[in-house]
Amino acid sequence: MTDPETLAQRVRDGELRLHELEAHADAETAATARRRFVAAETGADLAAIGDYAFPAEAAETAIENLVGGAQLPMGVAGPVPVDGGAADGEYHLPLATTEGALVASVNRGLSVLRTAGGASARVTKNGMTRAPVFRVSGVVEAAEVVEWVGEHEDRLREAAESTTSHGELLGIEPYVVGDSVYLRFAYDTKDAMGMNMATIATGAACDVVEAETPASLVAVSGNLCSDKKPAAINAVEGRGRSVTADVVIPGDVVEDRLGTTAAGIVEANTRKNLVGSAKAGSLGFNAHAANVVAAAFLATGQDEAHVVEGSNAITTMETRENGVDGSADLYASISLASLPVGTVGGGTKLPTQAEALDVLGVRGGGDPAGSNADELAEVIAVGALAGELSLLAALSSRHLASAHEDLGR
Repeated sequence: MTDPETLAQRVRDGELRLHELEAHADAETAATARRRFVAAETGADLAAIGDYAFPAEAAETAIENLVGGAQLPMGVAGPVPVDGGAADGEYHLPLATTEGALVASVNRGLSVLRTAGGASARVTKNGMTRAPVFRVSGVVEAAEVVEWVGEHEDRLREAAESTTSHGELLGIEPYVVGDSVYLRFAYDTKDAMGMNMATIATGAACDVVEAETPASLVAVSGNLCSDKKPAAINAVEGRGRSVTADVVIPGDVVEDRLGTTAAGIVEANTRKNLVGSAKAGSLGFNAHAANVVAAAFLATGQDEAHVVEGSNAITTMETRENGVDGSADLYASISLASLPVGTVGGGTKLPTQAEALDVLGVRGGGDPAGSNADELAEVIAVGALAGELSLLAALSSRHLASAHEDLGR
């Protein structure tokens, strides 16, 4: 077997390129050789990067040119009772982050939710999208393509679903812009996040469209999907899971546990999350939903770039008379329009992330299919709701800066 130093020297001599090392050694040896090469070239000490817990071969489907691992602190918040369409019981939420005070803030919010009896959550829509763009000669051909697609969706469904044993085509929405035709395919990808599944299935359907219409495929993704970018279409139509969580918190709990009032939190939410976001032209009308989404994504092996879509969230707050003494309780909700999550495939297979999914009890495929990903989405939504409550309460009570100071952040 070739030793790491010999491999590293062959890279220095120009005999091999970094991405070719696995053809000459096992994954662990190749990673060690890359570290030695990079360390010699840059003068960096890569001892910490080389001290990782997962087998190198386990990362082969997740990354190229492996040199080691980027380790993040992981904390846990909770427990919190969740009444969901798929989630049912008490959950501890693992969060990986480098932002001090985030886990403490979410934990405080979850504690308040627990005192209030827990939160409710439901996945209200599910559909991973891919939107290819086709070239036509003009609007006449564009109309012909749109008409044909509408009349032959079954043929396109058959072609798309022939590429997967799990995915189901839910529908196709056409859009015409001049001599461009976009077809936004939506799929139920079950417990997989499903972006790759959707891309492969759509590619097969595109072959049929090209064969049967005047359209010529330009790109299998035409950005109307829209993947990993701020997009109004995702905020309106959704992508991945659309999920909402809500709770009613007694007014005395708000005062005792959050140090403010229901009315104070409502005003902060209205002026900050709604009016302020509208003035800024924001697609997200929330305080910091992306914080919780990102930390949960990193902990559980999701595609971290999808935090862009996860920030498509609207937080609502209102006071409600409790019917007992007429005092104001707090109704709080968060609706995440586009939360692409999965419990199989991708980074969910890595040991650390798999263990985090085990903490939530959602590792692997669910029964029925799709239920584990639904459950994960609902718990993340409850975590985001807790984060919104805690931050808005800190702002309302003017404790945000002091909280960071107290935690030494």
